[in-house]
Amino acid sequence: MSQPQSSLRLVSLDALRGFDMCWILGMGGVVTALLKHFAAESAITGVVTTQLEHAAWAGFRFYDLIFPLFLFIAGVSMAIALPRRLQREGQAAAVRHLIGRALILVALGVFFSGGLKDGWEKIRWLGVLQRIGIASAVAGMISLWLGWRGLLITVITLLGGYCLLLGLVPVPGIGAGDFAEGRNLTNYLDSIWLPGRKYNGDNDPEGLLSTLPAIATALLGLLAGKWITSEAGASRKVLGLIGAGGVMIALGWCWHPFFPIIKKIWSSSFVLVAGGWSTVLLGVFYWIVDVRGWQKWTTPFVWVGANPITLYVCSGLGFFRTISERLVGQPSKDWAWLPACVTFALMLTVARWLWKRGIFIKV
Repeated sequence: MSQPQSSLRLVSLDALRGFDMCWILGMGGVVTALLKHFAAESAITGVVTTQLEHAAWAGFRFYDLIFPLFLFIAGVSMAIALPRRLQREGQAAAVRHLIGRALILVALGVFFSGGLKDGWEKIRWLGVLQRIGIASAVAGMISLWLGWRGLLITVITLLGGYCLLLGLVPVPGIGAGDFAEGRNLTNYLDSIWLPGRKYNGDNDPEGLLSTLPAIATALLGLLAGKWITSEAGASRKVLGLIGAGGVMIALGWCWHPFFPIIKKIWSSSFVLVAGGWSTVLLGVFYWIVDVRGWQKWTTPFVWVGANPITLYVCSGLGFFRTISERLVGQPSKDWAWLPACVTFALMLTVARWLWKRGIFIKV
């Protein structure tokens, strides 16, 4: 008897997580540095360089996908891990685990952003790690009580409700339905209710109200995870993921003229476009890695995907960059590409060292 798909390890998920983390941990800087030094300026290099930068406000670029992709993958992982924990330990234990993990990530995020070194008033209470912890925990708890239909209805409610809030609730002195930076309801609520230091002065891209659509991103990952671990055939799974992703991308861009695609407020249209591309990537990786069995090329990504939070914190604290500066110093213009490459190589070396020794620091 073959082993049920839900109990199998999805190498594609580990590889996709590592692929995503590599862009967070410096692969974009490596590509940019090498293109700048070795490639002649052209339309192609211009497009690539542009895609490796965030959109200033409205719009969507490749780099705008990196963070929501990680949150989406967290949802996929929960769809695999939570049923096992629920069966093994029960619902109360599963809830405690989700809340405990969220608290650890919030604490790590606060520490990562400077902690208490500048006093209570300068603490950045919300950020990337905090959003991952809070949004994935809430999504996970919702999934303990709802089936796939309930999860889908919750996603629609969150995205539709968020759109209505920003479109209908007036901002004092500005009015309703203004999505411009600093003039929308999301930024306004951060400015009056979010304590401590905000990333953008009086508002934060990982702020209070935008946590609601971020939960929807994690729920989309949960839905994708339920599908990829279902009893459906492999080809059907691949086609379903790519097809659903394509529909979400189309819906997101159709929504864009009415509720613009804006990462910094995690707009509903942004959730659909980012979630759509995340779903497509999951389908492609699943087909290549798990269905076709082409896995050797994923090895470095699997190293990184095994300890993503550890490597993220080390990178954010300047661990790899500091060692790189000691090794290569400040090279001449001809070698200006070297620091980014050495920094990234150091990160991969640490990731490999942890993997080879079976050290997996789970959060």
